[in-house]
Amino acid sequence: MKYTSAENILPKELIEEIQRYCQGQYVYIPREQGTRSKWGTRSGAKKELENRNKEIKDKFLCGESKESLATDYCLSISSIKKIVYES
Repeated sequence: MKYTSAENILPKELIEEIQRYCQGQYVYIPREQGTRSKWGTRSGAKKELENRNKEIKDKFLCGESKESLATDYCLSISSIKKIVYES
């Protein structure tokens, strides 16, 4: 996260009001509700996991064992079960 000086983006009156509550501290201002991206959409991580899970399901349907898949993908057997048995 990049820090921006409040003096560069906020009106003087607002800075003075904020200073009544905190001075010289870092303050995190969250995004408005509904403006946040869903997890993994910007980085592509969600799509990568979807592709990995599809690959695991396909290999399972072709006869590969859960134990072998768990070893190949460094996952627990219970994680493999969740992937291959999800609807």
